[in-house]
Amino acid sequence: MINTPRARTPLPILITLAAATLTASLGISVASVLLPTLTRSFSATVSDVQWVMLAYLMSTTVAIVSAGRLGDLFGHRRVLNLGLFVFAAASALSAVAPGLGLLVTGRSLQGLAGAILIALPMSLARDLVPEERMGTAMGLLGTTSAAGTALGPSLGGMLLTWGDWRVAFWLLTGLATVTLILSITSIPRVSVQGRASFRDLDCPGTCLLVVAIAAYALATNGGGTAVPVPQAGLIFSALVAITLFVFVEARVATPLVPITLLSHRTTGIAFIMNLLVGTVMMSTLVVGPFFLAFSLGLNEARIGVVLAVGPLVGAFFGIPAGRLTDRFGARRVMVVGLTQTMFGLLCLAYLPLYLGVGGYVIALILLTPAFQLFLAAINTAVLADASKEQRGRLAGLLGLSRNLGLMTGASVMPSLFVAILGKADAAQARPADVAHAFSMTFATAAGLALVAVGLAVYSHAGRFREAPDPAE
Repeated sequence: MINTPRARTPLPILITLAAATLTASLGISVASVLLPTLTRSFSATVSDVQWVMLAYLMSTTVAIVSAGRLGDLFGHRRVLNLGLFVFAAASALSAVAPGLGLLVTGRSLQGLAGAILIALPMSLARDLVPEERMGTAMGLLGTTSAAGTALGPSLGGMLLTWGDWRVAFWLLTGLATVTLILSITSIPRVSVQGRASFRDLDCPGTCLLVVAIAAYALATNGGGTAVPVPQAGLIFSALVAITLFVFVEARVATPLVPITLLSHRTTGIAFIMNLLVGTVMMSTLVVGPFFLAFSLGLNEARIGVVLAVGPLVGAFFGIPAGRLTDRFGARRVMVVGLTQTMFGLLCLAYLPLYLGVGGYVIALILLTPAFQLFLAAINTAVLADASKEQRGRLAGLLGLSRNLGLMTGASVMPSLFVAILGKADAAQARPADVAHAFSMTFATAAGLALVAVGLAVYSHAGRFREAPDPAE
């Protein structure tokens, strides 16, 4: 058991947890604007420099469950500090990289550390924040994550005007270092009863999960053109690995992901809902630009401004979403958030057809607060009644399901858009056909949100019950 102070939550602790979340968020978003510069700096192709982004996302996804488990075994504060140290070192390595290969290596290490910075702040918040303020803390973490997503591209652009692309990675180095100092000085030490060792880790299960997620990540992020393995082969490998993973987890003494945890009605369905919402969230980023460019005729600069509306609204609404969760309860806020998500997606599907850019912006303003309501509620609901030995693992599973949703949205939703459009190149299609494909794609996304609403109602027919003890 972990004994932690619960009387009050000093502001420096909340600042530290928010800074760790912001660091992980900036780690992915600030690099997006650097890609054109990297193609010139290294005389590389677009496919080559995409690995600067893909390496981070893949590493984060494959490591996030293990990161939470490490926190449960060795202490959340200790593992968070390790993650901040590795993130700072990997950022410095990326900043001095003489070639693209070493830069991608640095980004992979950044992603491994980023998994810790995503999972551990949530479990530490559950350890240190009083029960009545849990929703507010989760809303704060959601706000900083959205702020990092919104600030990353513009911040990276400003840094490019002051220096070269290396300045962005030096900035991440400094941010991780400052956050590490804050963590050491502000987060109290906690005692972990019992002796934990790496023998308590589920190494076979971890390896199988890494293979499954890596294959799925490659298959859904252009792996068919980036590695010499057909996409069908990658998907088959993922299915085989996940089947073996389930077989192993049902038999090992200390499983990475207890099957009883996934089969529990409230927690298992929560991860499915998280995946569905992640899928529709990503669709706004990867499908929306095609409509804005080829149907409404916006240039790149105006598309960037329109797309920034969502993260900016999310940054302002995260904390209010958490407070609403504290006041009205996670169950009610989750259902309201999912219902508003469905309504917002329907508005995104049809309002731009009649109101143009204005309709698109109105839909984003309606949609983004719904995402924040859902995220604050789902994180609070899953972690609120979790035992202290499970919090890191559950936080990792929340991050994993969200990342899998993001990868699915980045692959499946554009494929659906192209299938409805009937042409692989949207630039060659009529604006009316692009608008129709966009509308049908987001009507489908609204259908996924409706499924999530149904799952939420079914899951919460009673109350959110405590997650089962894996030892049982």
